Amino acid sequence: MEKSELILKTEFSMDFVEKMKTRMIMSFYKYGPIVKNVCRDNPEDNTDEIAGLRKRLELYEETGNTEWLVDVANFAMIEFMHPQHPKAHFRATESCESPGIEGLSWREVEEFNEKNKGDV
Repeated sequence: MEKSELILKTEFSMDFVEKMKTRMIMSFYKYGPIVKNVCRDNPEDNTDEIAGLRKRLELYEETGNTEWLVDVANFAMIEFMHPQHPKAHFRATESCESPGIEGLSWREVEEFNEKNKGDV
């Protein structure tokens, strides 16, 4: 097995992606095709994927129901596919441009412990 495949076994969730897919299929029947919701002649009639994403993130924070996270991902994907943001573009960024993660990563803790090994 390739190293990338081994990494993806613990760092990626196919279950999450499958849940995204099933909800997109249900949404097609419930709301209609994405393109008809986000690409109308009058932009004021378009759906607002970022507002939908924010609302579902709030619902996840309130309830802890991870279904809302699947919806967040789907709304982000729709915005990616049919961006409404006036400056929308994709540019791979450098690590120094990343906001990073909140809190300490496992690597940072390991580096701190290694650096301070004999200080106790």
